Amino acid sequence: MTTTHAPTPTEPVVIAIDTPSLGDRSYLAHDGTVALVVDPQRDIDRVLALAAEQGVRITHVFETHLHNDYVTGGLALARSTGAAYHVNADDDVAFERTPVRDGDTVDVSPTLAVRAIATPGHTFTHLSYALESAAGVVAVFTGGALLYGTTGRPDLLGPDHTHDLVHHQFDSAHRLADELPDVAEVLPTHGFGSFCSPGSAGGATSSTIGAERRANPVLTRPESEWVEQTLADLEAYPAYYAHMAPANAAGPVAADLSAPRRADRDAIAASLAAGEWVVDLRTRTAFAAGHVTGTLNIGVDGQFATYLGWLIPWGTPLTLLGESPAQVAEAQRELVRIGIDHLEGAATGSPEEWTEGPLGRLERADFADLAQVRHHRRVVVLDVRRESEHEESHIAGAVNIPVHEILARLDEVPAGEVWVHCASGYRASIAASVLAAHGHHVVAVDDDFTARARLSGLPLTSAA
Repeated sequence: MTTTHAPTPTEPVVIAIDTPSLGDRSYLAHDGTVALVVDPQRDIDRVLALAAEQGVRITHVFETHLHNDYVTGGLALARSTGAAYHVNADDDVAFERTPVRDGDTVDVSPTLAVRAIATPGHTFTHLSYALESAAGVVAVFTGGALLYGTTGRPDLLGPDHTHDLVHHQFDSAHRLADELPDVAEVLPTHGFGSFCSPGSAGGATSSTIGAERRANPVLTRPESEWVEQTLADLEAYPAYYAHMAPANAAGPVAADLSAPRRADRDAIAASLAAGEWVVDLRTRTAFAAGHVTGTLNIGVDGQFATYLGWLIPWGTPLTLLGESPAQVAEAQRELVRIGIDHLEGAATGSPEEWTEGPLGRLERADFADLAQVRHHRRVVVLDVRRESEHEESHIAGAVNIPVHEILARLDEVPAGEVWVHCASGYRASIAASVLAAHGHHVVAVDDDFTARARLSGLPLTSAA
């Protein structure tokens, strides 16, 4: 949690609640007595703890839109605190809410108000919220409308709507820039690694309307040019997104974070035999050194929920293996954020405790090792980065199958010794564990592609 807006006697306190694994932020703003919350994640205990720490009472909860990348905690938070739950009046939802429309102003306290601004583009009913104090508009919660250096992506409602939404997104960004003062802080929900933005939002952690007006392409380029570039930057997004908006419209209940049932050796073996998913949460280094054969490695130290949710056939029974109860609890928290509420079980400890059979091993290497081995024998180089990453620069002769497509394209993986790499090693370990579980002879390249591939002497090329 980081304070993004320094308080003064006439200004509210705004605190960001970061969810780095999903690339999102929620916000709590208060006047010292009462608070509002914008776009809360499913695990609302974090929000309640922050409010208690600040000594404030949550009276209003706002949603900028029906989210496509996570299950909201908004309804559960409102019910828990008795707060008014503000959702666009035009959203078709299955629960009672306080409807809000473009131009509506909600008085949160005598010194704090929120004004709704229609900003369609990320969705048709997207709202931004201007935060007003005695000093005027001090900030704007932009959700997926105006991000740092970019905007939200306009294609999540399907290709039939993308053309209209991308033009709406352009107009919405300009409306915010035209109506709000330069000093207003921009507080987006997406853009910190979320796949809800096209291309990269860069590394910015704060911005203002004035800064965006000067540097954001949506505000500096002609509409036709910006639209063309935005559509060209759109890449695949996680498969689990398809389940998020329906879950949010239905009204998700509070997350259950109670510990899952303990899975013993027999239960783990039975799950693997039944074709269920058993996921090892440990680091790729620990997994490579020894693991239960047939398990998959999606480390909780990376974008765990994003890649598990992207890869797993929705509804597949899932068991987690972790070094400690805390590691399992962290993963469980990540999973409820994307609507995976039920676990078949979990085990903690070491792999020797999880199986009676011999442990699987995964050979690890770096790019220098790959360069050396290619002088002596033929190996398959499998690049599991996204297509755009591969096109920008790749090892000559490498096969490109993005990690999120690996299960569907197993028959395209060439026979023989397969050396798997990505940009840093995290996705490579995921893919390598999948391939090993399907009988491939695989080596996981755990190395930095940008910094080390060229230095190793490997021949690099691009699609340009």
